[in-house]
Amino acid sequence: MLLSKGFEVELYTGTPQGDIVGLSDKIVATLDGFVREPDSRNVEYTTAPLCRYERLLCDLVRPRVALRRYLKQLGDYTLLPGSTLSLGGSDRFCRSDPGNPYHGYIERTYGTKVVTASIHINIGIAEPELLMRACRLIRLEAPLYLALSASSPFLDGQATGYHSTRWGLFPKTPAHVPLFESHAHFIQWTEAQLVAGTMQNVRHLWDSVRPNGDRRPYNLNRLELRICDLVSDPIALLAITALLEARLQQLIADPNLDPLTASTLPATTRAEDLIELTNANEAAVSRNSLDAELRHWQDGRTILARDWIEQLYQEVWAIAKQQGFSCFLLPLKKILREGNEAQQWLKLHESGIDSRTVIGQAIQAMAEQERALELELCQPIAA
Repeated sequence: MLLSKGFEVELYTGTPQGDIVGLSDKIVATLDGFVREPDSRNVEYTTAPLCRYERLLCDLVRPRVALRRYLKQLGDYTLLPGSTLSLGGSDRFCRSDPGNPYHGYIERTYGTKVVTASIHINIGIAEPELLMRACRLIRLEAPLYLALSASSPFLDGQATGYHSTRWGLFPKTPAHVPLFESHAHFIQWTEAQLVAGTMQNVRHLWDSVRPNGDRRPYNLNRLELRICDLVSDPIALLAITALLEARLQQLIADPNLDPLTASTLPATTRAEDLIELTNANEAAVSRNSLDAELRHWQDGRTILARDWIEQLYQEVWAIAKQQGFSCFLLPLKKILREGNEAQQWLKLHESGIDSRTVIGQAIQAMAEQERALELELCQPIAA
């Protein structure tokens, strides 16, 4: 049985030349389904939880088509790919809601390090202990999803040395998050953070993966993968999601995939060693994405990110085929072959093309692809 899947999609608005312009106050006031981020230069929409990938594709595309049409009414504005303030603006915070005290806290504490666009992938898992086991496994493999999605090699017009500048600079909060051994452990830990002030509220858990639900930390119903950069290609996003779902289906069928018991790292320090290992893996991937050298959680062996992804692909292919969504897994091969967005942009940049031109071309390609998907696969929205 397919798991339910939903997305939180953050997007920058701006000009076809790549300059990011804050328009979220107007968007949120006019269009249903869009919400503010603390900075007005990006805006978020969410998709309802669905099981079928075909329907998810159209739910990803339609809000963007509607948003583009509205932006045309405001002027010569469009949507921008990438997860950072690629061509400028990181010296200032553009508050979307000056009266919101939580937004004020975010601006004072983190500045523009959190003014990023990303994709959060939510997968429905209602049973609390299974959800905790899923969070343990996916947290240790989250760097692989960042490797596939990296799209932020530029900041303020410069190549930064990162493939995901967003995750390289992002202030994960709290600074230390354990592998939750049980639902009770997650509840106790969250309550302690709120008392200590290391979390301002139950949403203030900014890590690569977190349990989520209607009344955190008590009522939980989904795993939220938060590490991915913005994936502007909906087909590529569904491929990344298909890998995640197939891996979770594998875990459901085989509880022994739990890293706390399956890893051969020393039992006495295993939980902390696994956190240290995955933190190092995240840092390596933020710089080199698919070409990063990582350490595997099973035994600490070194492995390239692209090779680890290829191994997982082979492991879960039969599961995806049996469940009827293996066709959505196939585009991963293209990402492994041609590189993620960051790698493609850096290849152009290294050939002598300036960052503004690179981003301008990507803006145009993103718009053209959405038009094609809308016309070929989704019912057009009435003008």
